[in-house]
Amino acid sequence: MNAVVSEKGQVTIPKALRDRLGIHAGQVLAFEEEEGRLVARKVMPADPLATAWGILQVARSSDEILSELRGDDAIA
Repeated sequence: MNAVVSEKGQVTIPKALRDRLGIHAGQVLAFEEEEGRLVARKVMPADPLATAWGILQVARSSDEILSELRGDDAIA
């Protein structure tokens, strides 16, 4: 499969390749040069849970929070 580079440096990835590789509109690609070849790799989005992990700052311990949620009168 061939593609032509436009004056702006743009290339259309052939549909057959996009379909086979799961490349869709908005997909971010990382370009690298390897041994004189242009290589494009899909950039996988960050795990939303991993990016949010540790963002919440709480002044109480998890035991205190669980005790409150359970309705315990005293913390064990």
